[in-house]
Amino acid sequence: MSVKQFPEFRLGKVLATSFTATLTERCGEPVERIPVPERLVDWLAVNGLRVDSCSDSQLEHARQLREAIHEAATAVATQVLPPAAAVQVINDCSTGGRASAVLSPQSGKEWHLGSASVEDALSVIAADAVDIVSGAREGRMALCASPTCRAAFFDTSRGATRRWCEMNTCGNREKKARFLANKRRDASRAG
Repeated sequence: MSVKQFPEFRLGKVLATSFTATLTERCGEPVERIPVPERLVDWLAVNGLRVDSCSDSQLEHARQLREAIHEAATAVATQVLPPAAAVQVINDCSTGGRASAVLSPQSGKEWHLGSASVEDALSVIAADAVDIVSGAREGRMALCASPTCRAAFFDTSRGATRRWCEMNTCGNREKKARFLANKRRDASRAG
């Protein structure tokens, strides 16, 4: 019996934009990182949001939230107002669950889900999106400079000058492409 391999998760420090990174290469050949309900359960668990199970309809609801967050974040990054439909989805998810912030024994913030439901977990992700899109947190929304990626990310770097959603993926790929193009150009000039 073979085990189906799925693309690795891209995990960042900001929950909402990490969630949008479950679909990558949006302007190239899209890579779906939560293709089945079980993968959503896995992603939530990796991010400290343990749920009992996930149905196909809950996965579809999660994807709707993911796309609404991406639309709203992209709008803010390009300095336009988020689409009303995206705002409505985020707000509905934020208020639709029963989750509470709790203080961990190590003085960190953790989430307690009222029930182990996908809806409770999505409410946490939506609340995080509200914080970053509204500007409640220090940082800025930005878009990855990779022409095939264009992922929305929350930039908290000094001077807010980060260009890539992840240096280990998009940044390295773009630097390598630039290096190879320069190498070809130099070779054609010499030859």
